[in-house]
Amino acid sequence: MKCNLCPRACNVDRNTDHGFCHSGQNATVARVAPHYWEEPPLSANCGSGTIFFGGCNLRCRFCQNYTISASGNGVEVTDQQLAKLLLYVNDMGVNNINLVTPQHFLPNIRSALSAVKSRLHIPVVYNTNAYERVEQLATLQGLVDIYLPDLKFCSSQLSYNMCGASDYFEVATAAISEMKRQQPNDVFDNGIMKRGVIVRHLVLPQCVEDTKLVLDWIAKYYPQCYVSLMAQYFVTHTDDKYPFLNRKLTKREYEAVTEYFFNVGLINGFSQDADSATEDYVPDFDTNAVRDIVQQADKIYQL
Repeated sequence: MKCNLCPRACNVDRNTDHGFCHSGQNATVARVAPHYWEEPPLSANCGSGTIFFGGCNLRCRFCQNYTISASGNGVEVTDQQLAKLLLYVNDMGVNNINLVTPQHFLPNIRSALSAVKSRLHIPVVYNTNAYERVEQLATLQGLVDIYLPDLKFCSSQLSYNMCGASDYFEVATAAISEMKRQQPNDVFDNGIMKRGVIVRHLVLPQCVEDTKLVLDWIAKYYPQCYVSLMAQYFVTHTDDKYPFLNRKLTKREYEAVTEYFFNVGLINGFSQDADSATEDYVPDFDTNAVRDIVQQADKIYQL
């Protein structure tokens, strides 16, 4: 079947070819491990149980996980193996099952979740760049407990320059609205999120005005929404075409957007310290470790 899963609409047969996301028919898993650097209600003391997927349908120029997003590196798994990985993470003692960059494998994830959702005792987090089709997200109704979308850009020119998707804002805002429809209420238990939506925005250097426009949209349509305003941008490589990406965010820039956050009436959110702009936030992607976990899960769990 030709793939038009996401707004790229590559129309390729993923059984025999790869589209923009560099992905085949089966999901590719690049990491399975607890992660302690997500937002406090997700990580807390026990960590978030991440399953990182290889490949990406956006591939931003500044991506901090470019080693897997640009290449599609990882271990290919069947939908049954993915379902068993969900059970494996479920039993790790973490706060949630965090599906990171999942959008280009949505049908595989839907299949795996449908098989084991009734056996999961922790929330499922869908951690996405939000460049998604609403009709595809709608098929996850009842399977995802927490949505963790990015809202990266407002400007069509900036989004085109950064990821070749001038329609990013209109697509992502429609996707976020669908996520809020599915999970309209934010539910916490002892500070740990159980249901709801957190919108993430990474503040880029020299892009304060675009960040303000992103915050304007959230404040207008979802003023109670939890927003994660991230300062962790760091330079992954020298960019000759867009030199502003070759430096970290300044303290003044981040202070300007945090002040604006409150000025537009937003009240729920998370901020970061300036020292968060470090490669320490980037996980170790070890294919051999993933392969071992897939084999373990395959032996332990029955479907």
